[in-house]
Amino acid sequence: MIGLDTNVVARYLLHDDPAQTRIAVEFINSLSPAAPGFLSLVVIVELVWVLQDSYRLRKDDIIEMLDSLLRSKELVVERADIVWQALRKFRTSRTDFPDCLIERCGHGAGCQHTVTFDRQAANAAGMKLLS
Repeated sequence: MIGLDTNVVARYLLHDDPAQTRIAVEFINSLSPAAPGFLSLVVIVELVWVLQDSYRLRKDDIIEMLDSLLRSKELVVERADIVWQALRKFRTSRTDFPDCLIERCGHGAGCQHTVTFDRQAANAAGMKLLS
């Protein structure tokens, strides 16, 4: 298994830099279920931030890309079960993906709840507002 950094995954998905895209596509296409690439939770969160903030992609496009990464047999996503839960929550809520993932990670770790000062995260992601 080989770990992938966010910029490699971004080049693969976005095709925004011809030279790096060619290398990223070639590398990711060389992965297999027997020798997969690894995407950490940090890479997933960074990727969503890049897609939203730098590329201004629509929520539906981001959901489609995450879904594709999670379904890939050539990639192993850290805590894929939790990422799937966060993606489902993100799909149906008005909050951002990192907040959904934070809440789902807490839930997966056995937390009673996750507290926040962010009203939107409290309402949409299921966190409790700390006041």
